[in-house]
Amino acid sequence: QVQVVESGGGLVQAGGSLRLSCAASGRIVSINEMSWYRQAPGKQRELVASMSGGIRTNYADSVKGRFTIARDNPKNTVYLQMNSLKPEDTAVYYCNANALSTTGWANYWGRGTQVTVSS
Repeated sequence: QVQVVESGGGLVQAGGSLRLSCAASGRIVSINEMSWYRQAPGKQRELVASMSGGIRTNYADSVKGRFTIARDNPKNTVYLQMNSLKPEDTAVYYCNANALSTTGWANYWGRGTQVTVSS
């Protein structure tokens, strides 16, 4: 039905930058919210940033001022620009799309992309 694929992770030194991308495809009628979550080893998955309707944004306190979420609605794509990265940002980053498909509304998850920040 709907597939979500992340890309752009990697290894970066502290203070560096990375840009993550997430594309949703398939039988999409509409997408409401697209979000980025992350999960570090031994920790619960947490919301990093979200964007609704292409306008309203929400950020975790720990990334405010450093990360920026942006959407390309015609392409069903969301980006996460991560600047001033810290070792504590190391995690698997997951994309979530709250989408309407031919079978109704649902949340769709990607498989994640690893971000590792070295000190």
